[in-house]
Amino acid sequence: MDILDLRDFALRLPDTEECQPFGPNHLVFKTKGKMFLLLDLVSSPTTINYKAVPEDIIAQREEFPDAVFPGFHMNKKHWNTMHLNRYLPQTKVLEFIRTSHSLIKK
Repeated sequence: MDILDLRDFALRLPDTEECQPFGPNHLVFKTKGKMFLLLDLVSSPTTINYKAVPEDIIAQREEFPDAVFPGFHMNKKHWNTMHLNRYLPQTKVLEFIRTSHSLIKK
């Protein structure tokens, strides 16, 4: 999944807005004024930070040990970092983003 596809998907989620509060190298996606997705535009590999429930955080890291890691510069109990160019089914990437959005939207 490339950056433009990911951006388009995130912006199609209800009440989503895009901003760059951390500068031009990062896109932040928010709903109801709260961040649910952080996309690093310059890292190699491309990474995103996304929110998940604590019970799922560890399971995701164990299921995809080469692609999902503790949230970089985030609360590691609630956030994971995903490397997009490592093997991870696109359906899982979209599922994790949808879940992150729904957690914030509550």
